[in-house]
Amino acid sequence: MHPTLDPAFYYLANFQKALAWLTGHHADLLAADEQAFMTAFQTLPVVSQALLVRLIMRKGPHFRLSKLQYPEIGCCTAAAEPLLAAGWLSTQTPLEIETLCKLLRKEEVLANFAEQLDSTRASKSQALAMLVEQYPEPRPFADWCPDANEQVLSLTIEALCERLRLMFFGNLRQDWSEFILADLGILRYEPVAFSQGTRALACRQDVEDYLYLQRCREAFETGQPLDSVLDALAACQTSSTYVAERRAKLLFRVGQQLEREPRLEAALAVYQACGYAAARPRQVRVLERAGHYREAYTLACTLLAAPHNEAEVQALQPAITRLQRQLGLSAATRRRRNEAENRIDLSLPRHENCRVEFAVQAHLDEPLAPAHYVENSLICSLFGLLCWPAIFAPLPGAFFHPFQSGPADLLSADFHSRRAALFDSCLAQLDSDAYQHSIRQTYTEKFATQSPFVYWGALSENLLDQALLCIPAEHLRAWFRRLLTDIAANRSGMPDLIQFYPAQRRYRMIEVKGPGDRLQDNQRRWLAFCAEHGMPVDVCYVQWAAGAEQAEA
Repeated sequence: MHPTLDPAFYYLANFQKALAWLTGHHADLLAADEQAFMTAFQTLPVVSQALLVRLIMRKGPHFRLSKLQYPEIGCCTAAAEPLLAAGWLSTQTPLEIETLCKLLRKEEVLANFAEQLDSTRASKSQALAMLVEQYPEPRPFADWCPDANEQVLSLTIEALCERLRLMFFGNLRQDWSEFILADLGILRYEPVAFSQGTRALACRQDVEDYLYLQRCREAFETGQPLDSVLDALAACQTSSTYVAERRAKLLFRVGQQLEREPRLEAALAVYQACGYAAARPRQVRVLERAGHYREAYTLACTLLAAPHNEAEVQALQPAITRLQRQLGLSAATRRRRNEAENRIDLSLPRHENCRVEFAVQAHLDEPLAPAHYVENSLICSLFGLLCWPAIFAPLPGAFFHPFQSGPADLLSADFHSRRAALFDSCLAQLDSDAYQHSIRQTYTEKFATQSPFVYWGALSENLLDQALLCIPAEHLRAWFRRLLTDIAANRSGMPDLIQFYPAQRRYRMIEVKGPGDRLQDNQRRWLAFCAEHGMPVDVCYVQWAAGAEQAEA
């Protein structure tokens, strides 16, 4: 914070830090108008800087001046004058009738348009419906409400601020509130040494390509014609791997929508061109739906010979069986692997607002055999605590601003291979009791620090102690290795409950299924993995029966 800046302007100090960061790390990416804004911003009175930052951080871009009340700023009318003179705010921005009605209270809408509305008892939405057809053209606020003792300030630099935010965070998902949450201690981030020159967007063209792709995404999500979205995406030929990965994912989503319509030929073309891993088995499915069984079968066999991951194998194997049947081919006999050694059937009284997993957890829980609802949280957290140094290693391209909860390449295909030696070092601690000390130490030192794996809210010291006592190191090693093979797919689908038997230093996991529920694909993969490695896992099927005698597990 600037030495003369009052602590009440903490949000302004944070914004100034962001601008300084951009100057120091992204100066060559900045366009002339962005550089001019950053220079001119520093010359404004503090209260004007503060007001602008307040508006940038609020949901806008239109604000009633009378509603802006900030004690540290004082008179917002005076604070706004330099911003109006700079053109960063405007009182003359034309407003659509829908926007105007959002700014006005119901009684103000009815009073201002009394002659146009049939009834003063109309709701605000009814009034808007009547006014939309009468007023198709936007107007400045003063033209809409000439008698109002009011001004509406419109932020005119939203696009510029969006570009600055993108360059700082490397994405448009995060916003400036990250600073505030960090200042208040609500969010903590691991301090990482940034590699020289490391950033998400390497050149100005990458910035423009990302923004262009964002407009394509918005067009898709607002229901614009798919053909126009595809034409726009075809024009987005980026040299940035970072942007290209997001383009591939968006193309995949477009392909899914084409498949739903169904426009199978178009969907197939998109899947073939997008380069997104999940598109490979979808090609097989589309060919099958289109009746091209021989082509689908050939492709499925080719993909299965070199699958990307277990999920792909799981999708392709039943497709091949179906296609063999369609083509009259003899199917190879495949031994069905038992997904769980034991099955539990329970009949439990139903409790309102109680999830079935918690009902089973309460039924099984005993003083000498505590049961916990953990789902994906426990194993992922133990992995995250043990492998913290590898996950947060300052590799090029992994970290490029101070507000990252994890490395940017977390879901990339080479995430593990780039850090193989680091992960091997972390997992080597499982050869002795060293891993228990490391996990506990990281839990204490890093508590509540953001991580893509550690579920702080679900991980108590008591649960941690029970897990380290009862789960063998070899089971942890197997789980952690499997996580590293495919983080995106394998950090979900784990059994819902875990029950510990501290006296025997053993445990069991329980996957819970309520009435009518069935195992999902990722859950089947985890159950098969546990059975293969001798990990105790049961599947509990629950039926609700009020007052019925409860079966014993």
